[in-house]
Amino acid sequence: MTTPRLTNSEIVALTALRHALHRRPELSGEEAETARQIATTVASLGPDEVLTGLGGHGVAAVWSGPEAGPTVLLRCELDGLPIEETGTPAYRSETQGKGHLCGHDGHMAMLTGVAHLLSRQRPRKGRVILMYQPAEEDGAGAAKVVADPAYGAIAPDWAFSIHNFPGLPLGHVSVTDGPVNCASRGMKLAFTGRTAHASQPETGQSPMAAIAHLMPALTALSKGTVADADFTLATVTHTRMGEAAFGIAPGYGEVWVTLRTLVDAAMDDMMSRAEALARDAAAASGLHLAITYHDIFHHCENDPDATRHIEGAVDTLGLERSTQYMPLRGSEDFGRFGKAGAKSAMLFLGAGEKTPALHNPDYDFPDDLIPTGTAIFAEILRRLEVLA
Repeated sequence: MTTPRLTNSEIVALTALRHALHRRPELSGEEAETARQIATTVASLGPDEVLTGLGGHGVAAVWSGPEAGPTVLLRCELDGLPIEETGTPAYRSETQGKGHLCGHDGHMAMLTGVAHLLSRQRPRKGRVILMYQPAEEDGAGAAKVVADPAYGAIAPDWAFSIHNFPGLPLGHVSVTDGPVNCASRGMKLAFTGRTAHASQPETGQSPMAAIAHLMPALTALSKGTVADADFTLATVTHTRMGEAAFGIAPGYGEVWVTLRTLVDAAMDDMMSRAEALARDAAAASGLHLAITYHDIFHHCENDPDATRHIEGAVDTLGLERSTQYMPLRGSEDFGRFGKAGAKSAMLFLGAGEKTPALHNPDYDFPDDLIPTGTAIFAEILRRLEVLA
């Protein structure tokens, strides 16, 4: 049997869906309207069940076959980014300060393409779960989905995901087993001292010296390349200090830094070293220090068996395949599905070598990838014998 393919009219409808989603992006945890639109669209394509409200605004459409077999989850993301879009497509974001600049609109369209195929060719065995996951961008979504009591009823044996990837030739696939996305977390350091008159700074306790020392000291924790098992990267992303006034020496300041390691096991050591630097800097200036962590991502690791199914699907479809750019320094929360018990793997689908990078304000998902991504998902299902 050959891989089922989308019709021209389905591709037109999916492209229109992506453009509509692109116009109205919603941020992590706020995807109520996006989820409603997806649930309505997918329900019209005849699933056996549509679950909503998973882990927040998550939507899962379920198709069951008549014979026993594996449960296969295919996942995409619902959320956009808090970035003002500067590109000029006819369907550009209509929401100021928000944009689908990571391509999640395209991921939703690809997954909905699978729903179209399933409406014409139902599973012959097992179950297919189309998971539209909330809050990927802040790392909270997948964890909340797998912790949702309703997830137990659809817990998969296999889980697969596709992420578009600028820098790879259009339609080229990069995939490997083992670690593919780094562990990361945002570390917020808050220093509290005492304000003073700007003419008498010695009467206060300013965080200025601590912050000035810490920015290069934290960055110096970085070492190696992402291909190294002991890779670490510390990126200072934000600082602030005092009030916007010339007459006041500051008494409060913050440093935000993202800590990154190849695997989860290395993160505790990096956190300890960063915390020690912050404590020493605070003590030297007589400051109170508060440390909090945000946007926590575990590393994402591709299961070897799941990876082999991706590779076989890609080869069957005649697409170019490599391990280029693997593993990635960026973080992803898809690995949570693997930690919850599924054999999981993610592939990266080329969006063009000269395309703006993900999270650039002018990024726009290429519509030509919609049928390609859908076909890869469908061929994986066929290889798992869920589809005939």
